[in-house]
Parts: sequence; C-alpha cells; structure tokens
Amino acid sequence: MSALCDPPGAAPPGPPQNPPHGAHPPLSSQELAQEIKAFLSGVDPVHGNKLTIKEHARCAILLLRSLPPARSAVLDHLRNVFDEYVCTYLLELESSEAGLGARRTQGPNLDDVVQEIQNVLSEFVRMNPKAWAPVVSAWSIDLMGQLSSKYAGRHGVPHASSLNELLQLWMSCKATRTLMDIYTQCLSSMISTCPDACVDALLDTSVQHSPHFDWVVAHIGSSFPNTIISRVLSCGLKDFCVHGAAPVDLLFPTAADKRVPKIASVVGILGHLASRHSDSIKQELLRMFHESLGPVRDQQQKATVPFLLQLAVMSPMLLGTISSELVDSLKPSVLSQLHQHFAALPREDLENMVSIVVHLICQTSAGAYRILQFLVNTAMPASVITTPGLAVHDSVREACDRIIQLLLLNLQKLVYNRGSASLGDALPRAVPFLDELKGHVRELCVETLRLERKRFLWQHQLLGLLSVYCTPSCATDALFYLLTLARSQEELGLATQLYAVLSSCMSDLLPATVKKCVCQIHTGGLSEQHMVQLFHNLALIVQWEGEGPASMSAQLGTVLSLHLYDLGQLLLHRNPEVAEAASLLLSVCPLPRAIRPAHLLVIIRSAVHQFFLVLHRQCPTGISYSTRLLSRLSGASPAAMKAILQQLVEGALHPGNAELFGGLAKPPAGDDASLEGTRISLLDINRRFTTAVNFSGSVWSVFHAGVIGHGLKPPQPARQQEPEEIVHNVQNFLSLLLLCCRGGRYSAPEPLAHTAAVNPEAAKAVAVVLVESISPDVTNSELGWPPEEHTRSTVERDIQICRRFRDNPLLFQLLRLVAAGPPALCYCSVLLRGLLATLMAHWEASRHGDTTSSPWHLHASCALVACMAEGSLLPPVLGNMHEIFHQLAPFEVHLLLLSVWDYMRDNSPLPQKFTFQADKGLFFRDFSRDCDVGKYLCVLHSVLHKNIDRLGLLSGRFQT
Repeated sequence: MSALCDPPGAAPPGPPQNPPHGAHPPLSSQELAQEIKAFLSGVDPVHGNKLTIKEHARCAILLLRSLPPARSAVLDHLRNVFDEYVCTYLLELESSEAGLGARRTQGPNLDDVVQEIQNVLSEFVRMNPKAWAPVVSAWSIDLMGQLSSKYAGRHGVPHASSLNELLQLWMSCKATRTLMDIYTQCLSSMISTCPDACVDALLDTSVQHSPHFDWVVAHIGSSFPNTIISRVLSCGLKDFCVHGAAPVDLLFPTAADKRVPKIASVVGILGHLASRHSDSIKQELLRMFHESLGPVRDQQQKATVPFLLQLAVMSPMLLGTISSELVDSLKPSVLSQLHQHFAALPREDLENMVSIVVHLICQTSAGAYRILQFLVNTAMPASVITTPGLAVHDSVREACDRIIQLLLLNLQKLVYNRGSASLGDALPRAVPFLDELKGHVRELCVETLRLERKRFLWQHQLLGLLSVYCTPSCATDALFYLLTLARSQEELGLATQLYAVLSSCMSDLLPATVKKCVCQIHTGGLSEQHMVQLFHNLALIVQWEGEGPASMSAQLGTVLSLHLYDLGQLLLHRNPEVAEAASLLLSVCPLPRAIRPAHLLVIIRSAVHQFFLVLHRQCPTGISYSTRLLSRLSGASPAAMKAILQQLVEGALHPGNAELFGGLAKPPAGDDASLEGTRISLLDINRRFTTAVNFSGSVWSVFHAGVIGHGLKPPQPARQQEPEEIVHNVQNFLSLLLLCCRGGRYSAPEPLAHTAAVNPEAAKAVAVVLVESISPDVTNSELGWPPEEHTRSTVERDIQICRRFRDNPLLFQLLRLVAAGPPALCYCSVLLRGLLATLMAHWEASRHGDTTSSPWHLHASCALVACMAEGSLLPPVLGNMHEIFHQLAPFEVHLLLLSVWDYMRDNSPLPQKFTFQADKGLFFRDFSRDCDVGKYLCVLHSVLHKNIDRLGLLSGRFQT
C-alpha cells in the first residue's frame, strides 16, 4: 500500500531496519483503526476527551510510521504543529520586549514533538532518499516559505531587507531551524545523484514567497554554493525551455509567461549568492555559454544563449559579473560558432536579439571600454596584414557594425531624453555604459585621432554623446584632449566639429575648456611636448576663418585673451620650444579691452626677454612671433608702448645682448672666477685710497684700465657674430622698434629718414631711455648747449658717452630713429654734445694727414652731424657738411665741428622751437626765425676755397 504514496519510479519505503529509540512496535489492525479515527476526529476513542496538540501530533507521527498512504495528510497536519510553535515563539519574543520576562504566555511546549518529527523524517530520508527526499524537501521548503510570509508583518520580525537580522531570528527558532535541517539533509542525500527536485522546490517557493523567503535562500546557498548555483541555473534553463513552444516564445519570453517568475527566482537566488560567490557564478555562466556552442545541440542548448540574455536583462549584477570575461572569450572561432548558431533564425528574431544585446550594452558598467573596443575592432574592415585564423566572418563584422550603429542611436535617445519620463524625478536616469566610459575619455580621443576609416566616426559620435551626458566635465576633457593631441589640421578639425555639436546645448563650454587647459599647464599636468602642440593648435584655430560669430575660431581668441597673464608667464619657460609656442599663441590672440597694468608690464617684460632669446638662437619663426606679439602689445595703450620701447632699448644695450648688434660682448665668466680666489678686501683697498692719493672725479675712474694690483684688463675677444648676422639682427630690432613706435600698425615701407616714420611721443620715450642708459647721472633739464670751455668739466662723462657709442654701434641707429620723430632729438642733447666734444678733442689732437686714418671717428662725426640735421637741430646747409669730412684734414674737421658747436650754443635744441602742423600731424622747425646762418658758414667756405680743386663741385650745396 505504501507504493501508492511513493513518487513514480521510486522503490516503496520499507520499515526502518533500526527503529529509533522510543519507537512503538507494529500496530494491529484494530489499533491502527483507532489511531486513524483519533487522527481524523481529534478525540481520544478510549476516554472520549479531545486530543491535545502534542497527542494529536504523536498520533500523526504514529500513522506516518505505520500507514504510508496517510503521508500527505500527516504532513499537512504537521504544518499546524510548526505553525503553532512559531506563533508561540514570536509571542514569547513580544513578551520579553514588553518586560514580562521569559514566561511562556500561550501554548504548550512543543520542543519534544518537533524533535520527534525531525527524527522520523530524517530516518525515512536516510533509509530511502530517492523516494522520500523530494517529498520531504518540498514539504519543508514550502512550509518555511509559508511561515516566513505569514509572520512577516508581526511585531519583532525584521524587514525582509534586513537579511542578517531575519536569518538570525528564524534560525533561533527551533521549528524553522528543524525545517532547515530537514531540507539540508534531503539536499545532501540527493546531491550526488539528482538534486534537481530539491532545487526545483526551492525555486517554486522562492517565486511564491520572495522576498520574505530570501533568508532561506541565503542560508542554503551559503551551505551548498556550487550545487545551488549550477542546479538553479540548470532548473531555470529547463523551465525556460519547457514553457516555450514557438521559436519566438523560446527566445523571448513575454510578461504573461509562467517562466518569467521562475527566471525572476533564479535571478534572486543568484543575487543573494553573488556577494560571496561571484567567481563561481561567473564560471558557471561561462561554462553554460561555451557548452551551448558545441557541435551536438539539443533544444536546451539552443535556448542557453537566449536564457543567459534574459538573465542579464533582469539582473544588472549578473550582467556586470560576466560581461568583461565574456567579451574576452569571444575569439574568432567562438564568433563563428555564434554566427552558425543564429544564422538559421528568422530576420525578426535576429532583430530582437540585436535589440536585447544593445540594451544590455547600454546597461553595462564594468568593462564597458573593453566591450566598445571589441565591437569596434570586430566591425572594422579586414586588413591585408590580418593574421590568418584571426579574421572574422563578414557576417559577424556586419553584425558588429549594426550593433554599433544601433548602440549609438540608442545612447542618443537615452542621453537627449533623460529626465523627460517623469517630471518628479529628482535625478536624471543613469546610463551605466556612459558612466563607465567617463574614465576613458583620453583613450577615446586617442583612438578618434587615429582617423581609421569608420572607427574615428563612431568614436567621435560617442565622444559627443558622452560629453552631453556628463556635462560639463567630459565635454571639457574631450575638447582638451583633442586640442592637445591633434597633430594635423585634419585631426584638429575633429575638435572644432565636436565643439560645433556641443555648443548648441552647452553654454560657456569654450571658457571652461580654455580654463582647464591653463590649469593643466600650470599644475604640471601636461608634458612640454604636449604644451607646444596645444599652443600651436590653439593658434591655428584662432587664425582659421570661421563661418560665423558662433564658430570656435571666432570665439576662441576672445576667451584666450582672458588668460593673457597666465599664458604670458610661459614666455619665460625653460624650454625654448614652449616659450616660442606661447609667443605664437599670444601673437594671434586679440588683446582684451581692459588689462591690469601690473599684468601688462609682466607680459611685456617676458615678451622682450623672449625676443632677445630668439635673436641669440637665430630662430626666424621665433623672431616673427615675438615681433608680432610686441607690436600688438604696443597698441594696447600709450603706457604699454613706452614700456616696450624702454625694455627693448635697455635690453639691446645690455652687455649680454650687445654682441647681437655688433657691440662688445659681456666679459667672460672666467675673469670673475679668477678674481674670486684672490681674496681682495674692498675695505682695505678703500683705506689705502684714502691714505695714499685723493683721486679726482668719480670713484669708478680708477677702474677704467684694470684692477689695482692685477694689472690691465684683459683684451676683449673679437666679436663672434658674422657681419651678415649682425645686419640681420639690427634690421629685425629696428623694424620691431618702428612697429612699436607706430602702435603696432603696419604701413607701407618708408625710408627711415622720413619725418613721419616715428611718433614724436614714441621717439621721445626712446630718447629718454637712451640718456638714462648711457649717462644716468644727468637730467632731462640739461637741454641747453654750453660754451666750449664747459667741456673741460665734463671730460670724464663725455669719454664715457663716446665709449658707449664706440662699443655699441646700434646707438647711432637709435639716434637716427629718435631724429625721425622731431623734436625728440632735443632730449638727447647731453649725448650729442658729449659725443661732439669728444670728437672735437680727437680731431684737434690728431696728427694724421687725413681723416681716413681714424675710421671710427670719421664715421661717428659724419653720423652725428647727419643725425642732428635729420632731427632739425641743424639747418640743411650745416647738416650737409659731413659729406666732405672724408676729404679733409683732421684740423679742418675740427674747425667745422667747432662751427657746429657755435651754432648749437647760440641756438639751443629746445622743443619750443618746433611748431606743430595740424594738417600734417608733424612738428617742423623754421630756421628763418633763428639767427643768421651765414656767420657760421665762414669756416666752411674757407675750407671749400682751400680745397677748391677737390671740393669745387660741391660748393653749391653749402650756399644759403
């Protein structure tokens, strides 16, 4: 009769070979009938009183041992015993919390009955597990689910989300702990043969009683992790196959299908195990995937991939667990197997499959960049250098191409429709795929700039979506990397195209990008090579002709001008390439409308320093950039123009730069080093000076020839610059100086002698700097021309002035520039008369037969007189006399210069003698208002008369 209650195919359970201690002997038919009557009526047939719960339970246990057909009814009755126990247990907890102690409030003590039930069922499972384990496991697991759901809302029962507290509560209860032990024994007895029945019961109960049943899943899963993981997946896959008849149903279950709750239970169970057993879950999922691609394929194998996709759709955790490793395992051979697997599916099914894959990619976070690289690399057209065996099938390549296009389209919808589904959403909907790619912006930019056929188009579009999604951080990062890493105009065009897309939906994108560039530069985030490339790219964009005021090139210059001071500091960078690139960028940027004077002065000093550095390096491009930059800065304000002129003139006269223009080089460092070891005490030397000789004049006069005690100064080495280089440097310097004098405005080439070449204020600024640099101990008030006898008291100063002109040939060129802007030359009066006095003394003392014996003095005399005439300090008739100096004797030149001195003494070079003509915008001097010029021409006419044979043809140029 017991066979009627056994599962199909199970052997009938026999009586235990070793009955447990306290078991009753076999019952007679009459006794068995009385026990059945008592069990059904709940009344003692002998005494007629109602059975207690313990007596009724023991009666049920006796029938379970003696009458196997009553197994179902007995197990149902025993549910009430466990329910009563749990109810009593919870009431005791409530009483304890209320302060009533541990006193039992209701119900009998059922511990011994529960123990007897466990002993009986355990003995049956142990003796015949194949017949009893499935039945007992299903009963125990279902009963735990019912009890968990029934008492979930009771006071003192933790919420289902508090899994640890809930597990601690139920495992402290003997009834539920006993049920857990019974199920664990059943699963252990079947684990080596066929545990699917036990696991299937677990799944069914999880579907019905989740989330209150989760504590059972957590405990069983931690006890049998590998078995539960593999069998839960296996049972879920079987259920997935059984409930689908049509191919569409097999691949894509609908919400009304009974499989969906079962799959949800599989997802829930694996989710509980993922925290500690994620590696086991991952390995099992990968094993199922690869085994499904084998050559021998049944219906279950065919449904494995759709089943795994469905699990991934329902569980982001499972998707993140397997996504990276799954992509790594997709070798060309695996891809070919997948292609063969899905080749026979209808087009509609394939489209649905691709849609699911795209959806899963969008929801993938871990390994998103690796997935993207896999798709892009697989979708790229085959190359001629592809290794044999590594090429993928054309259909696979086309499928990846389509997946990428649909992925970009889906991402576009997600990005531009964020937050539009519900106005009450506090935060926009997240896109995990894009969230993960935020940390790979640089890699995406590098791949985009490779310009590989389709790849860069896809990744450029993805950069735009990522920038909109993670604005403003990703947008600025993407533009920053593109601007920094681009090496050609084609690559740089990707940055402008990205900006054109993003600027329509983002405000202040360009200012934020430039600010990030500046911050990266000053914090050391960029290498020097990348800094140079960034500056060149920015300058190139600024110079591009934009399509409108909203284009990047039209706005970039204005934004860069706001960081003029930050960029100007890089002109002093230790790397000359960085300084040159910064000079290029600043030279093409428009100047801001207002700039702080202190910042402007720092930029001017840095730019002037950079100009002389590139002159030393003979760098034509650097010279061009610096010239353009300084000329633009000179137009910022009159103060800026004067500051630039001052810095340029002082820099040109500096000993370290003088050799660039043909001057004497700076004394070598070896001389200073040799003097350091002599241990000379300046205090002792000064004491000797005061006790020995009282030198007249300046203290520095004793150091003209050398150092006392060490002989004469060593002779200066010959100039290292080639004459062509000197001419080139002078031309570049004077061209820059003229541009700055005009305020940075370019004009048609004009002769330097033209009076309109230089702004009078600019020429005056140069004159003042010349006087301060050459003779700093004089003031601008010394414009009057003293008598010749006065030169005896200024001999030392005049010698110094002459020496400076001799050591720096550029000074004569600077005097000519000053003369081109009358009346600026008046402010150089002290230099003119000092040089003139020295030349007069030289010619007076000269005993040579002709002036060509003193070539420098002859050149200086001619240049001085020509300069004074050009600056309108001498009338034309006197200003032309330098044309005959080379054909005269030294004493004759002295006499002519003396007549020039006399004229200057009687007609002092004062600015008041010049009148401004508003129609021409120039200053002119009317010599007719001065005294008669004829009396200063007597010596000149005498010299002409004496040398009539050689100078007769020139006499017409010296007539008034």
